Amino acid sequence: MGLISEVLLLPFAPVRGSAWAIRQVLHEAERIYYDPATIRAELARLEERLEAGEISEEEFDREEDELLDRLEIASRNSAGTGNGTAR
Repeated sequence: MGLISEVLLLPFAPVRGSAWAIRQVLHEAERIYYDPATIRAELARLEERLEAGEISEEEFDREEDELLDRLEIASRNSAGTGNGTAR
């Protein structure tokens, strides 16, 4: 951008900065949500809850399916980027 456009857009700098911060937070949340280690830990906690009788077999199956779907998406995304990170 040129100097004139930068000067004209200066009043919008806080908005642009906020949008950047929101994008960074969203990216980090997605990275954690699709992290295979996080998903595996959630699967282990889910199994512990089932064994402790805190949840029913149906609820376990439903939540397990959701977690396995996330794990599949994470493995597809990491294979697609080639660097091991989900995006």
